[in-house]
Amino acid sequence: MAGTIVIRTFLPSLGRLPARPSFWAALTVIAVCVPAAPHAADVVQPQVADLMSLALLVSVVVSLARGGARPGRWALLVAPAVLAATAAALTASDVLLALPGLARFLQVFVLVPVAVTVAVRQRSDLLLVGGAVAAVSLVQAVIGCRQALTGSGASYAGLPIRAVGTFGAGEVMALASMVSFGLIIALAVALAGGPRRRVAALIAAAALCPPLVMSLSRGTWVAVGCAVAVMLVLRGARPAVGAAVAATAGAVLLTLLGAPAGGIVAERVASISSSVVQPDRSVSDRYQLWQAAARMWQDHPVTGVGPKGFAAWRDTYAPLALSSGSDIEDATGGYRRQPLLSPHNMYLLVLSEQGLVGLSAFALLVGGVLVRTLARPGRSGPAGLAAAGFMTWLAVDFAYADIGGATSLVMSVMLGLAMGRADAALPSRRPAC
Repeated sequence: MAGTIVIRTFLPSLGRLPARPSFWAALTVIAVCVPAAPHAADVVQPQVADLMSLALLVSVVVSLARGGARPGRWALLVAPAVLAATAAALTASDVLLALPGLARFLQVFVLVPVAVTVAVRQRSDLLLVGGAVAAVSLVQAVIGCRQALTGSGASYAGLPIRAVGTFGAGEVMALASMVSFGLIIALAVALAGGPRRRVAALIAAAALCPPLVMSLSRGTWVAVGCAVAVMLVLRGARPAVGAAVAATAGAVLLTLLGAPAGGIVAERVASISSSVVQPDRSVSDRYQLWQAAARMWQDHPVTGVGPKGFAAWRDTYAPLALSSGSDIEDATGGYRRQPLLSPHNMYLLVLSEQGLVGLSAFALLVGGVLVRTLARPGRSGPAGLAAAGFMTWLAVDFAYADIGGATSLVMSVMLGLAMGRADAALPSRRPAC
């Protein structure tokens, strides 16, 4: 009898779930777990997550047609970015090459984030989408830890110990990004959630620390550190004790998990401070890619070389010392050379491909949401705190990375959640569509 009551109670709700745009936002996040083809290096090649994001857009259009919630006023920050990116594409020397890049830029920074602000209208929507991000982060964390401990990850210094999750060596920083999102959400709940949720959130945050370290992504470590510092400052000094406990537990767990990567981790940490004066090959290549991006902008200062133009013009502007590609290897795809087709700096990528006009519009978008999440009075809640932490992470992350791969869509969903918090567009009393 009890089972019958439960089924009758929840099955109607489950049946209505696909009609809610937030359901498709959550599926977009979950779909990143589907591995891409080993040699799928093209950032505009459609993946399962792209199909789910398309379903999200369709569901939002249907919701709007039925009189659902409209995008908030902070979504208008995307308008200059749309105009600037479109102008850069139309003025590019190769418009056909620029159009796919324009579509990808609009998908990541405009369409999906704005759709999420419409989709996440109630607390249940927020829990569904945020829970999907946290769940995927934990799943990828488990896979990454297993790879590092069993020697089945991506190759680093000749050892297959780098945690990459289901993303493979072709997206070597994807696991670090995904785990960072989950860590920010868990820490926000631990700092500002209810008493019963804090213990679980602290455990989750501690569990996400080892795979983050095992990803060997130095830039992500710095971005996460900045995000955590901002969240602690916004929340106050007292919660720092719990966060310190979580971090300590994560470090102890990493130590207990043992050691193939112990010396390499220490070396990577030490190299953060020496990257300026004594850069390794990876950092040196990145500096030279930055020089190429700056030179492109100098020759095309207003609208740049057009979306996807950096890869086409790289050899014209890059120093001769730049490597032709980076060596990657994993159990799935084997050994291969991956071309360096972006400057690994989102700000310089936008500057080179969209010029000063595009960079100004992009800075307005990212900076506007960042400032609003930091200044919002309701930031003390878990969602507001997570939004402030994520936007801090994003602003720092873009200094050493750019968009590419499936996790870019998770970043888009998180950006949409942050835009929603910046606009306070969570009317909890509106009915779900």
